[in-house]
Amino acid sequence: MPQFKTRSDEETRTLGRRLAEALPPRGLVLLIGDLGAGKTTLAQGIVERLGAAHQDEVSSPTYTLVHEYGEPVRVYHIDLYRLDSVEQVRGVGYEEILERDALVLVEWGERFPSLLPEKRVEIRLQTVDGDTREISIVGLEDRRDENS
Repeated sequence: MPQFKTRSDEETRTLGRRLAEALPPRGLVLLIGDLGAGKTTLAQGIVERLGAAHQDEVSSPTYTLVHEYGEPVRVYHIDLYRLDSVEQVRGVGYEEILERDALVLVEWGERFPSLLPEKRVEIRLQTVDGDTREISIVGLEDRRDENS
């Protein structure tokens, strides 16, 4: 399991850019971590490196629930924090989005395990001291092998 440590928001975005090169062009990536752990910051780097939007255009979808990036859409960024039930998640079109030809970044998706496909990448972020984050990744090696 690859593990990284970043010490600033910019280092977290830079890691996101590096990870974007290893992520599949289509599939689910769970961004897991407490509030303020850097999930959206990491997403900014991923989205920017994929050429779907500039990092400044990427914001947390906490209130809008779903952001689309690229033309045509190549990245969906979903935040399920404010949702309480599987029915609410389905109501935002989550399952249909997973079927699209795009990378889907989901914050707080681990709250709904019954809706998670078996094949996915999980990126876990943990704040350890101020802006220092420990980031671990599960499922990335399997996804790369599958697409080679």
